[in-house]
Amino acid sequence: MDWSAWHGGYDDPGSWQARRLRAVQERLREVLDGAPPGGVRVVSLCAGDGRDLLGVLAGHSRRGDVRARLVELDARNAGAARRRAVETGLGAQVEVVTGDAALPVHYAGMVPADVVLVCGVFGNITDADVERTVRACRALCRTGGTVIWTRHREVPDLVPRIGGWFAEAGFEQLWLSAPGVGYGVGVHRFTGAPDELRPEQRMFDFVGYPALRPDLWPEG
Repeated sequence: MDWSAWHGGYDDPGSWQARRLRAVQERLREVLDGAPPGGVRVVSLCAGDGRDLLGVLAGHSRRGDVRARLVELDARNAGAARRRAVETGLGAQVEVVTGDAALPVHYAGMVPADVVLVCGVFGNITDADVERTVRACRALCRTGGTVIWTRHREVPDLVPRIGGWFAEAGFEQLWLSAPGVGYGVGVHRFTGAPDELRPEQRMFDFVGYPALRPDLWPEG
């Protein structure tokens, strides 16, 4: 799978990718709008070219308060995120790490964070790894912090179970996209005490949607 070329779908404003991106960005703006005064730490797993965060932060009134770390394995996407950060004047406060987002060591020093973005992850890993990653968010998110996540809604729809796993892990649901919009976006606030970050414990294996759903992607 060419994950750099995959981002071309965002160029069509009517695509599910573009519509999902707008939903994620709207929720992120709301979270930043409601953040208390002071610094805001953000981490993004499998960040792609960074548009989830950078598309919001560039024009937001709280941009000066945000420090972020984006972790992305694809070197082309990571390079595009760095360029985007520099072009929007955010290069000094947005760090892009080219590395495996499943490894907690990449978030050391930035977590527990105020905002955790898990977008484009849950549709590319096994159900067991989705549950494990939800639990891992307890170490990534501070008390009162927010996780914004995405997942496709193909049958069998895992979104309701993901919501249940977040509830079991000590998160309360703030927002969930409607079932019929063609994508799933959820927003959950952490109400518990953060777990200790365990750098050696892998959160998930990124399998990829084509391999997980060959019935829907036969050429994969």
